[in-house]
Amino acid sequence: MVIQEIQDKLMSASKPVARLYYKSGDVKTIFIGFKKDMILDQHKTHLPARLMVITGKVTYVQASEKTILNQYEYKDIPVDIMHEVHADEDSLCMLIQG
Repeated sequence: MVIQEIQDKLMSASKPVARLYYKSGDVKTIFIGFKKDMILDQHKTHLPARLMVITGKVTYVQASEKTILNQYEYKDIPVDIMHEVHADEDSLCMLIQG
């Protein structure tokens, strides 16, 4: 249901759509939906995190380093480092924090 809600919201969204999927203690799982060319603006995480592409393709940008992530690929995101995510295709990502 969370993924269907994201897909429905993306139809009229101008920014990526994120929804909490699961939370237990300090661990959270969030799904983030993107339409092609959407950007998740620069931000930091205060907990260790891993971004995994479920469908589509995104580019993870950290400082001057760009990492292309295809379906089922992932990137570990360091704490307190500015980063952003660019959607190269319509995409669905899973973010695990904690």
